Amino acid sequence: MGTAESRVTIDVDGTAISGIYARPDKAAATLVLAHGAGAGMEHPFLAGLAHALNDDGVATLRFNFPYREAGRKFPDRPPAAIAAWRAVMAEAASRSEGEPVWAAGKSFGGRMASMAVAEGMSAAGLVYLGYPLHPPGKPEKLRDEHLYGLALPMLFLQGTRDTFATPGLLEDVVARIGPAATIEWWDGGDHSFVRAGVKKGAADIGASLAAPVSAFLRRNG
Repeated sequence: MGTAESRVTIDVDGTAISGIYARPDKAAATLVLAHGAGAGMEHPFLAGLAHALNDDGVATLRFNFPYREAGRKFPDRPPAAIAAWRAVMAEAASRSEGEPVWAAGKSFGGRMASMAVAEGMSAAGLVYLGYPLHPPGKPEKLRDEHLYGLALPMLFLQGTRDTFATPGLLEDVVARIGPAATIEWWDGGDHSFVRAGVKKGAADIGASLAAPVSAFLRRNG
């Protein structure tokens, strides 16, 4: 039997968004998980990751950004996404029992988490599941300026074939951030952590990322 999940509703400046909360006994940490631009909180990748983290003693709160909740395809602008992050982190903190509450996200969701922290949102640290450092094929358009003022623990979990982050550029960014930031490369993985020639479903791929994420939370908790 896995950890029981419960549906939650979170108010974001008068707009209701949905979440899925799961809390194992004696949780070592809580990880709030945001989806990427093209998929919501129900995506098998996020579900697989959350379930595996729950099995390893980490509470999780997945949520939908307002645009996804409303059925729109185009992602929210940063102010709306940051407001959602603030509200969901407050919800997670209210459900915690004193353990650290971390912010994590796939691509867009992780980038918005980092922008929220840069604007003052409290978090124990950040976990990026494929940070979108630049648009594919446009390494000159870096999305990095706000990262250099962050001093909290950060894990960049990144595929070596991810077209949203040229490896050398990401290495340079992480080096400039300083010792608070760490990269763990997913050998052969693309932006969705799919490895060429390896047939594995999205839920299993997400679950396979739980071990390095959980280890990072515990090292820095």
